[in-house]
Amino acid sequence: MACDPADAKTAPPETGDLDMTDAAEPSADALIARAALAEDAAMAVPGVTNSDGAGASWRQGEAFLITSDGFAGGYKSSSFSASVSVVAGSGTGMETDHASNRARHVRDLRSAKDIGTEAGERAMRRLNPRKVDTGSLPVVFEPRVSNSILGHLAGAINGASIARGTSFLRNEMGKEVFAKGITIVDDPLRRRGLGSRPFDGEGVACKRMALIDNGVLTTWILSSASARQLGLRTTGHAARGVAGAPSPSTSNLYMEAGRATPDELMADVKLGVYVTDLIGFGVNGVTGDYSRGAAGFWIENGTLTYPVSEMTVAGNLNDMFKNITAANDLVFRYGTDAPTLRIDGLTLAGR
Repeated sequence: MACDPADAKTAPPETGDLDMTDAAEPSADALIARAALAEDAAMAVPGVTNSDGAGASWRQGEAFLITSDGFAGGYKSSSFSASVSVVAGSGTGMETDHASNRARHVRDLRSAKDIGTEAGERAMRRLNPRKVDTGSLPVVFEPRVSNSILGHLAGAINGASIARGTSFLRNEMGKEVFAKGITIVDDPLRRRGLGSRPFDGEGVACKRMALIDNGVLTTWILSSASARQLGLRTTGHAARGVAGAPSPSTSNLYMEAGRATPDELMADVKLGVYVTDLIGFGVNGVTGDYSRGAAGFWIENGTLTYPVSEMTVAGNLNDMFKNITAANDLVFRYGTDAPTLRIDGLTLAGR
């Protein structure tokens, strides 16, 4: 499946092409100014009435790993971020929303003004939501929440879960678990990627892998320990913190873009929901049952009409994966990224 831990005894991989370090070192005053600018831009949106807070951060660090089997290597990385959350409306009609951005290099970071304006406009769009009737309808997930679908996949193919027999995909290796045309990649070697790394937490050289290839499940996500439990070889996905044993984890995980624009994806939806916010963690990893609170916008004849809230989106991930259609608007922003996704036949529980 991937390289053996023994392969890590060779020279450490070259890291320069990952371009993960920006030499810029902003002052505390510069970070405060960036946060203030984001907040000011959000508060300038007509109808925004209060701030939930804004922030800006910078970090630079170096990881160095030495293992008992002879590996020694390290790499540096930096990150910059800005975020803001605001409230729109007043009284019992208030709504809140946020916007944020993070990047390895400061010049890749969106402007504080753009981040603030997005937060304010998103909060305003949520005012005066309605409830939806219970039914089975197409659901379209915007990219800010569609990446959570990939998170559920990553949990289901995590080697530790497979070894324990607690995953609904435990018997699906080599089978078509997603719709044809869907490819999901984990790429630890993407330049400036938020999850990039030249080697994993056990010193195993990393490489780009298609976890789902044209709908077919091709691999588990394995560390050395989970690989041994399954009689396999590590896939170079071990991750570790400052304490505790390494465990399997993805790096830069993304679903490849489809061909249709988001508007084309919704064009034939007579009645449906466009989800912009998900609440709770109602996913059963053993059965694949899915149930999460949601908010967003009502779709009528392919057009977003009015905001909706206080609803639950439910289904089973086995069926959801096989009914996904991806739009063409993939943007690498979060470390786990997906384009706009449409899933037909989900149950909406409302009034």
